[in-house]
Amino acid sequence: MSTDIIANETKSEGRIYIENICKRAKAASSVIACAGSAEKNEALIRAAEKLVTNTDAILEANAMDVSRAAETGVRPQMVDRLRLTAARIRDMAEGMKEVAGLADPVGEILWGTVRPNGMEIVKKKVPLGVIGVIFEARPNVTCDCSALTLKSGNAVILRGGKEALYSNKAIADCIREALKETGLPEDAVILIDRTERELVSELFLMRDYVDVLIPRGGKGLINNVTENSKIPVIRTGEGNCHTYIDDTYDPEKALNIALNAKVQRPSVCNAMETLLVSEAAAGSFLPVVCKAMREKGVTLRCCPKTIAIVGKNDVEEATELDYETEYNDLILAVKVVKDVDEAIAHINKYGTGHSEAIVTESIENAEKFKKRVDAACVYVNCSTRFTDGYQFGFGAEIGISNQKLHARGPMGLPELTSIKYVVSGNGQVRT
Repeated sequence: MSTDIIANETKSEGRIYIENICKRAKAASSVIACAGSAEKNEALIRAAEKLVTNTDAILEANAMDVSRAAETGVRPQMVDRLRLTAARIRDMAEGMKEVAGLADPVGEILWGTVRPNGMEIVKKKVPLGVIGVIFEARPNVTCDCSALTLKSGNAVILRGGKEALYSNKAIADCIREALKETGLPEDAVILIDRTERELVSELFLMRDYVDVLIPRGGKGLINNVTENSKIPVIRTGEGNCHTYIDDTYDPEKALNIALNAKVQRPSVCNAMETLLVSEAAAGSFLPVVCKAMREKGVTLRCCPKTIAIVGKNDVEEATELDYETEYNDLILAVKVVKDVDEAIAHINKYGTGHSEAIVTESIENAEKFKKRVDAACVYVNCSTRFTDGYQFGFGAEIGISNQKLHARGPMGLPELTSIKYVVSGNGQVRT
């Protein structure tokens, strides 16, 4: 048998596998869209309980993933994103319960009117339908996305990275069992449990069944989805995030915020990648913050003005590429800027529209920063690490969008709905 025939048969089998999943999700979506809030909430609470009950099994599955990732040379920071603990599983369960306690967006009336002919028009929220989520090595995404899609009346197809396969399956199994026990279709949550890359390409073609794709991960993954999918995409973005220390600043606030933004969890998209410091603050703040960063194991890549202040020891000279890079690591670019205007210009040039922060005691500069910085989330005197659905009170998030259409920032329940106009009359016809 020729190589071409084998390749075609493999592709055909993969397409059949994906199309079957999509058909099942489509069928489930019409049922879950009509489910009441009480049913959906019961399923969420049961799923949360099952996560906690099955903690040992989930941790065992996760240990297999972590071991395999370490053996294949995955960076320690990325392994941290993969690793689960009993506490993290409890947090996932609490997030599901919090989603259950949120207002159900489905059926919410957004607008209504009665026309002169007596015809009534109502604009209401409805589920999107079938949502595909393609993500990397973060098993909590399986839980977060399932919770939000279930509560918003959608079905979800989950395709996680191969590094988290066993963890994702253990979590998805708990959620599917909860759906079945509450009388809802378990296919409202389907995990693609095979890791062949070509299956993603097949998913891109399933626009007859899937209503929207949401990629969560690095730049390569996101670009692959947005450039090749035949299905509409809500683009989530990489996070090249900045913190700017203004002329007037509180030293304690500034140090705590900068350290938290960089080192609290450097592998995530809302971690700071570049620290900008005004000329007026540089002389007093840079020696303190650079010393503290080095003590936390951070590699500093500094502009010439910064090096002139802190010295050449234990720092590297920054290049243009450093200002463009999302490190997801204990690496930080540091740059001195003239003032808030130059800081804003730098951020709007190099930022990815994710999360940007200013530390200042100037109301004028804070307002200027808030209005002129082009980002989904803008912070004044607090850390960028708060860009998160759970921290925003959404229970969870299905991703953090840095696009400007339909959804921007952490996406919770409202962003997983569309609209429908319901028009009621009594025999009216157009003349």
